[in-house]
Amino acid sequence: MSETLLTTSEAADRLGLTVRAVQKMIENGRLEARKVGRDYLIAPGALSSISKQVAGRPPKSSPAPEKPATGAIKAGNGRSTGRKKGK
Repeated sequence: MSETLLTTSEAADRLGLTVRAVQKMIENGRLEARKVGRDYLIAPGALSSISKQVAGRPPKSSPAPEKPATGAIKAGNGRSTGRKKGK
């Protein structure tokens, strides 16, 4: 008996990811899937090979030390007047 295959949308729901993230995993070879027509079908067992990863950049190992303030504070509001200097 064959097991029921999942669509990319169903796989995304089970993994807690977006459909595009699942598609990228298939394209990169991280997730095994079969292409049927224009869609991918994924065996539920293939999802167990995917490790849960938090989206975004990993945290830094240690916080960077604060740099002491140097230099003088510039006067003005920081906005450009649109005019070139010296003209």
